[in-house]
Formats: sequence, C-alpha cells, structure tokens
Amino acid sequence: MRLLSIERFGLEDIEQVAVKVLQACGNETIWLLDGAMGAGKTTFVKALGKVMGVLNNVQSPTFSIVNEYITADGETIYHFDCYRLKNTAEAYDIGVEEYLDSGYICLIEWPDRIEELLPESYVEIHISSLPDGFRKLEVLKKA
Repeated sequence: MRLLSIERFGLEDIEQVAVKVLQACGNETIWLLDGAMGAGKTTFVKALGKVMGVLNNVQSPTFSIVNEYITADGETIYHFDCYRLKNTAEAYDIGVEEYLDSGYICLIEWPDRIEELLPESYVEIHISSLPDGFRKLEVLKKA
C-alpha cells in the first residue's frame, strides 16, 4: 500500500520531506531505505534525525554497520548500513534480530542483505535521483 509519494524535491526540501515521511509511517518501527548508491539515503536519515530531535551526530554506519541515536525525548533510533554484510550469519553476529524486535525505529540501508531476517510488517522508502539532480521518494507499507 502506498503511504506517500513525492515526485520531485531538492536537498533544500529534505527536512520537509522527512516530516511528511515521519507522519506517513505512523507507528511502524522498521523502515527499509532503498535506493542506488548516492541516491540520498543517508542524507535523508540525517534530515529525519534533525526533525526527530536526535542529539548526537547522525552519520553513515558504513563501517560500524549500526549506529544508535538518542532523541531529546529519550527515544532510541537504530541506523543500519548493511552494504558490507557478506551473509546472514554476519547479521546474526551483530544481533540484528534484537534490534528489529526492540520496538525502536530501525532505519535500514541496503535491506536486501538481511531480507530473510525482516519481520512481516515494515515500510519501504524508495529514494531515486532524477537526471536534473532532484530526488523522488515513495513510501510503501508492507504487511
């Protein structure tokens, strides 16, 4: 089911887009971020962190695989970059299922690397670059 579609936006609009995505996703805690390398997934997560009141520095967890952020309200957000995972065993080694079952928002870049570990219900956020440098975003709910 499509929750939100934004056909064209620039990076100067990314915080407003993050607000709309946050509203569209409601109580969902598993957010899959899909897009080609350089599409803006981490940039979107930084904007999302800002609008959610994250206190610490939001950055790509490329080498750590998972970063933990705390909001001003004391909420925890987990940000995964699964690009470097070679197999499901590595995901188990970092305790991915505990994060997914935590009840906290889990933002997952490159979710195809852990597809078989994902719960039945989640939202997919597709970000794509347009030829003129703008972006397109679509949010889908899977249940």
